[in-house]
Amino acid sequence: MKKISSSRRSFLRQSTIVTTGLITAPTILSGLYAAPGNPIKGVTLGVITYSFREQPDQSIEAILQSILDTGLRATELMGDTAEIYAGKPKNPVKMSELFSLWRTRSEGTLTDDQKKQLESLEAQNTEYRKETSKWRASASLKPFEKIKAMFDKAGVRIYAFKPDAFGKDNSEAESTFAFKAGKILGATHCTVEHPSNDVQTLKLGTLALQNGMKIAYHGHEQQTFTLWNTAVSQSKGNMINIDLGHYVAAGNADGLKFMADKHDRIASMHLKDRQSKEHGKANLEWGKGDTPIIGALQLMRDKKYTFPGTIELEYKIPDGSTAVQEVKKCYEYAKKALMS
Repeated sequence: MKKISSSRRSFLRQSTIVTTGLITAPTILSGLYAAPGNPIKGVTLGVITYSFREQPDQSIEAILQSILDTGLRATELMGDTAEIYAGKPKNPVKMSELFSLWRTRSEGTLTDDQKKQLESLEAQNTEYRKETSKWRASASLKPFEKIKAMFDKAGVRIYAFKPDAFGKDNSEAESTFAFKAGKILGATHCTVEHPSNDVQTLKLGTLALQNGMKIAYHGHEQQTFTLWNTAVSQSKGNMINIDLGHYVAAGNADGLKFMADKHDRIASMHLKDRQSKEHGKANLEWGKGDTPIIGALQLMRDKKYTFPGTIELEYKIPDGSTAVQEVKKCYEYAKKALMS
């Protein structure tokens, strides 16, 4: 096992508590790990591991330690973290840089130098995706069983899996591999950016059901009240992964109504605090933006919605802080909302 940046002692202590407690004192642990994901007032809160993207150690062990350090016990696991552990070649492209440039391009503010950098990174990423496709064609699923055991031992539930395997350029074999891996990890669904392509959503929804899974489409600023209508009508395998922060930034003011009307097809919901379109759309620390996070969480609590709320850290980490510390702040904010 690789040496991780956080204290191994903390991780081992967590693991020992779980494995020993399950055998000798289940009643003591009833309030800690008895229910998967450690729900609060019936609401499961988790974190997408993309939130830890700036950490120097991206190993599965380090990511698990980060989840534990936040106090959360449920997660949407990014594909690279799991697949690299399983033997996938490492991407030479720093994806956080690519994501940032894609976001800047969508805002229409790329400089000439940024355009050149983006072209270079996209070309490298295309070659890497070809290499990854070859790897998935013959890779073993056994390492995913080890990941599941590792997370189970630490008391962390993986409820969603987000591998880069569901695009129009990915083969059916790659998508099938990803669904099988997600199922082994214990996820109820895989997530993918909404392709805005009806042929693709029909294909993926059908394939998901064939593999005993669901697929939930994530939205950014293309989100509208009706964005997912076609996909969810095509297949019971198609679900919604609404991002409430992006939804507000896109100019929508009916996020809570969306939840109430579509809750039976929401597989999970991303939580971040963004300003409305009128206020500038910035990603801010929780409580400073326009996203109705408190209302959304209390609606989940009061209506007993079963889908998880996923903390996604996207605002700039303040000087002197860390991703783990900021996710903890978001978690505390959410807990206070649920307990009110």
